[in-house]
Amino acid sequence: MNPPANPRAGRNSALSAVSCLVVFLTTLGPSVAQERPTRDQRRPPVPARTVKPVLHGRHWVAITGKPLGATAGARIFHLGGNAVDAACAMLGATATMWDTLSWGGETQALIYNPNTKKVLGINGLGVAPTGATAEFFKEKGLKYPPGSGPLAAVTPGTPGALMTMLAEWGTMSLAEVLAPSIEMADGYPIENSAAGGMGRSAEQIKDWTYTRAVYLPHGPGQRLQAGEIFEQHDLRDTLRKLVQTEKEALASGKSRKEAIYAAYDRFYRGDIAGEIVRGTQEQGGLITMEDLDRWKVHIEEPVSTNYKGIEVYKLTHWVQGPVLLQALNLLESIDLRTMGFNSARYIHALYQAMNHAYADRDFYYGDPYFPPSEPIVGLLSKEYARERLKGFDWERNDPTVGPGDPYPFQGGTNPFLSLLEKRRNKPPAPVAQWSEDRLNSWKEDFHAGTTSVQTADKEGWVVSMTPSGGWIPAVIAGRTGIGLSQRAQSFVLDPMENPFNVIEPGKRPRATLTPSLALKDGRPFLSFSLQGGDAQDQNLLQLFLNIVEWGMNVQQATEGPNINSGQMFSSFGAHDYAAGKLTVHESVPPAVIAELQRMGYQVSTGVRTSGPLNAIWFDWVNGTMWGGSSNNGEDYGIAW
Repeated sequence: MNPPANPRAGRNSALSAVSCLVVFLTTLGPSVAQERPTRDQRRPPVPARTVKPVLHGRHWVAITGKPLGATAGARIFHLGGNAVDAACAMLGATATMWDTLSWGGETQALIYNPNTKKVLGINGLGVAPTGATAEFFKEKGLKYPPGSGPLAAVTPGTPGALMTMLAEWGTMSLAEVLAPSIEMADGYPIENSAAGGMGRSAEQIKDWTYTRAVYLPHGPGQRLQAGEIFEQHDLRDTLRKLVQTEKEALASGKSRKEAIYAAYDRFYRGDIAGEIVRGTQEQGGLITMEDLDRWKVHIEEPVSTNYKGIEVYKLTHWVQGPVLLQALNLLESIDLRTMGFNSARYIHALYQAMNHAYADRDFYYGDPYFPPSEPIVGLLSKEYARERLKGFDWERNDPTVGPGDPYPFQGGTNPFLSLLEKRRNKPPAPVAQWSEDRLNSWKEDFHAGTTSVQTADKEGWVVSMTPSGGWIPAVIAGRTGIGLSQRAQSFVLDPMENPFNVIEPGKRPRATLTPSLALKDGRPFLSFSLQGGDAQDQNLLQLFLNIVEWGMNVQQATEGPNINSGQMFSSFGAHDYAAGKLTVHESVPPAVIAELQRMGYQVSTGVRTSGPLNAIWFDWVNGTMWGGSSNNGEDYGIAW
């Protein structure tokens, strides 16, 4: 279904599109003309030089949240490791650096296996511990589980995910892959962002004994300084225990895989697990030995959709990833190019597609290992997208968009139809009118947390990863050095908000973390991810369209201007809902902003309108890989 014709809007859109793209691309300066993704894609009307160069690699590419993290990956590649080995080393390094995650967080990954020519998913998300029920938190007078502290913790997932990926698809030992992390835990020059965050958290961590000792080693009021050697001896010792366990298992005749899983068992069932439990409970947390013993990594089949011949893969509905696929299904039949890049009509189309996809996320996504089953088949059906598209208002933003009913599109009956009707009959949320202070706070929270890891090698292995959790400030579990995840806050307590995501012991919260992989003609086409909470799939959608619809190369696509919608329930804190809230890049012309305001949006502008986007594009004509890493953070890539 195409939007209805509107000659006046079409003329305005064309003019605003040209002016918007001219402003954006002109600010980037002269062109490097040869850096085009393909010869047959339409060139933007004005050539562009990006702030960062494209990374060109023949043998491998490694991109992640910090330069030292990328260097850890490069070290592994130079030792002969594959993309899985390198991704695991980068994960360990960024967790050691507290790059908006730490070792007690969660890891989500998509891996392309060139031997099977299949994409597989890694579910390394922790679960709610024993005693973490909706009634428990309601009795404490809470509307949601807390956003920080010991009661925000779910079980650690990153160590298990790292060891599982390495054991199953890596080639190196745990000792080799953890060497950069152990060296860094013994002391590395801390960067300003982490040092500042630790210093600013002094009041919040005053009762967290083990965190205080790590974050403020010089005592209260004396923060670490950028470039100072930051030591984490408890974490170093924990990682050394894992390596020692592997060494002993190998000496006893066990295989490489068996030895890595022996280390896994020590973390989740042995003395490391015991100290995690003791240290967590000492500070008021709920995690038990049984919780750690029962938890496991799930190796999954991802979900996908086909957009104009490109197969796009995401992890399924325990994260928000399928919203990207739903949005692509909604947009596929619309002629986006005739609207013009970042015209009012184009921005409106993206916003409405995201409204409908995120409304479904907010009601239907949850842990697939807990009944009843979420309706993912219906949600991703093209027929359901066509039905949802009929509800688009092409003249104004609709602040009342709610979840649809996908069950008929998979031959089923909605078990929560009564809740859905109540949800639909709620009074519409008012268009957001926020103060400047609240708006700045929202922008800060919107793009905070998480990192991304992108690796690829000449053998064809590709890893797209979005690890997170245990960001600053995190409760450190005893003398392990392990900072615990705060992901329990993404649960709800009221089934009216999402009946599939009500907290229960052993259940995974519906998280925002969302790596992406795309194949074309059965071969890797694009690997992409970013940090940014609820904005992740909004910005990933635009990166994908920048390449597929607008002909940008991968670096231009990562640096391109983004829009962000606030019209979904936040996955964090107070779970705010901001109907009509729209952030656009400062390059969007005033005429476009005025048209958006006329359409019912509350528009704000910013120079930074996405988290750091990282991506690898595959050039099968020349047999090379192109890496892109946006200029919005400290993310960094290396290629060879």
